[in-house]
Amino acid sequence: MYAIVEIAGQQFKVEKDQKVFVHRLNAEVGAKLDFDKVLLVDNGGKITLGAPAIDGAKISVEVVEHVKGDKVIVFKKKRRKGYRKKNGHRQSFTAIKISDINL
Repeated sequence: MYAIVEIAGQQFKVEKDQKVFVHRLNAEVGAKLDFDKVLLVDNGGKITLGAPAIDGAKISVEVVEHVKGDKVIVFKKKRRKGYRKKNGHRQSFTAIKISDINL
């Protein structure tokens, strides 16, 4: 059984007991959250499709940890002008574990 759910503006294909990294959520580590924007559920070949979301369906998750992603280097240069700019960025993520998928 899997579901496609929208969490923090992104869509994820999730299964029970799966660990997913999403954009940073305002929740404490160990907190239990519910997301009700479930777009699709596949229950052993029986597909339920929402328009746009399935009424009454929800995903229960547990916040595992808050982490930072790998560093992304942003380098800008204009040739023959002596212009060089180097910048870095690390995105903040929240690791969540899918506890249950309810229809």
